[in-house]
Amino acid sequence: MKLEILTPQEKLYDDEIEMVSLPGTIGSFSILKNHAPIISTLTSGEIKIIDKNKNSIKFAIKNGLVEASNNFIYVLAQV
Repeated sequence: MKLEILTPQEKLYDDEIEMVSLPGTIGSFSILKNHAPIISTLTSGEIKIIDKNKNSIKFAIKNGLVEASNNFIYVLAQV
């Protein structure tokens, strides 16, 4: 899967991943390969990524949006 995390200031992340966990407005959720299409708002919390090399990466956000479809995940966030 491909993940891009964008803020108004910069692109925080742009790479292949195995999994991402996100702080959804009504609860945290994870996205794995071949996830059903989704659009969701995000709240203050932590984005947790497991990259293609099985490394764990974390980003703190204030709020945002996520769209996932066809193994492409786009996050627009305030940090």
